[in-house]
Amino acid sequence: MQAPVSVIIPTYNRCKSVCTAIESVQQQTRAAAEIIVIDDGSTDNTAATLSNRFDDIRVIKQENHGVSHARNQGISAALSPWVAFLDSDDRWFKEKLAVQFEAINQTPDAALCHCDEHWIRNGKRVNPMNKHKKRGGWIFEYCLPLCAISPSASMVRKAIFDEVGYFDESLPACEDYDLWLRICSRYPALYVDQALLEKTGGHDDQLSRAYWGMDRFRLVALAKLLRSSTGTSTLSAEQRQLTQATFVQKHKILLKGAVKRNNVALETELNTLYADLL
Repeated sequence: MQAPVSVIIPTYNRCKSVCTAIESVQQQTRAAAEIIVIDDGSTDNTAATLSNRFDDIRVIKQENHGVSHARNQGISAALSPWVAFLDSDDRWFKEKLAVQFEAINQTPDAALCHCDEHWIRNGKRVNPMNKHKKRGGWIFEYCLPLCAISPSASMVRKAIFDEVGYFDESLPACEDYDLWLRICSRYPALYVDQALLEKTGGHDDQLSRAYWGMDRFRLVALAKLLRSSTGTSTLSAEQRQLTQATFVQKHKILLKGAVKRNNVALETELNTLYADLL
C-alpha cells in the first residue's frame, strides 16, 4: 500500500549522492505516492544521470535559485496530502515511511511528524550533543535556540503551508529553522523516537560552511516572527516572551562580536533590525 506522500528532493551538483537518496526512497517498505526531484540548476551530469537511471520520478529542472525555492517548487507540484523532504546528501532507512505513517494514523490530526536520525560526519558515525535532542509535542521553545527538526526527518501535511507560508526564499540559510518556528508555534509535533535516516555532514558544499555566523539568519527569522505576531494571536503571550528573550540574547552575542571585530556593516545591520522591533 502506498503512503499518501510526495517526497521532495532538491539537489544542486550532487549527482552521485542524489541517486543514493532517490534509491533510499524507492527501497521503502511502504512506497511513496511520488518522488519529485528539483534540479536546482546543476552544472554537472545530474540531469542526464536522472534521465538515464530513473523512469519513475518527476524531475523539475530550474535555474539555480537556492534550496528554499527548490523545495517550494516541489511543494507546489506535489499531488499528495503529505510532503516529505529529503536532502540530496542524506538517505532514508527502508522503514521510514511505514513507521512514520503508522504514527500518523494513530494521531490523525497531526500536522507535522519527524523522527530521530543517525549523524555521519566525514564518513564516521557521531553522537549529537544534548542540545540537539529531538522531542515531540509543543516544542516551540526548543525550536528557538537552533533548528530542532531536520528537513530529511520531517513530513508535513501539505495544507499547513497555506496557513503558515512556505520556505522563506530571502533567507540564504536557516530557512528550515524559520519554517519550524511558524509551524510549531501553532501545532504540536508528532515525534517518532527511532532513527529512520542517515544524515551526512562535513562536506564542502553544506550551507553551514558557506555562511559564517548562522545566528544572523536565525535573528532575522525571530524578528520576522515577532513582527508578524504584533496585534494578532499568532504567538501566545508566553511564546512571544520566549521569542523576544531569544532574540535579545542572540542579538547581544552577535553585536558584541561585530564590535570586537570592528565589523561596522554587521553592527549597523543588527542595530537596524533591533530598532525595527521597537
